[in-house]
Amino acid sequence: MKASTFALVFGIAYLGAGLLGLVPAALMPPPADAPPTHLGLMYGYLLGLFPVNIVHTAVHLAIGAWGLAAWTGRTSAVGFARALAVLYGVLAVMGMLPILNTTFGLIPLHSHDIWLHAVTALAAAYVGWREPAESHERRRMMMDRRQRMVPVAHERRFGLADRREHFGGGMSPA
Repeated sequence: MKASTFALVFGIAYLGAGLLGLVPAALMPPPADAPPTHLGLMYGYLLGLFPVNIVHTAVHLAIGAWGLAAWTGRTSAVGFARALAVLYGVLAVMGMLPILNTTFGLIPLHSHDIWLHAVTALAAAYVGWREPAESHERRRMMMDRRQRMVPVAHERRFGLADRREHFGGGMSPA
């Protein structure tokens, strides 16, 4: 899977999860033994499985929007995958620790959220670090002549007969 496809799929998934977290009918009330949070607004279990509240839902919406932006090329899709791997890896570990499973009472990170965040981190790590970052997008390469706007007359003044020659000499691959 390409990094841009990963960004699209996970962007839509997390945007959908964030939108579903705003629908009260999709939230089940938390059980009596669930860890308490300081923010009780929209606190419940999404589809009866995943504990969410309004801050957790906002994070899902932001991650989904970032994924769609990475898919369109506004941000790096590889950078999105790598950041998602680190972020959700940390969140999965935090969910396993009893003192941090509600992020100091702000975001519930327990129950089924642990394995969901771990699977997301593993998938993002696979996509993000499978290839070097610089080979993914041609438009981000430093030696692309569209990025370094040098007039032809300036190049010929330095004795370069062809635009593909650099000031250091030699021909670069086309």
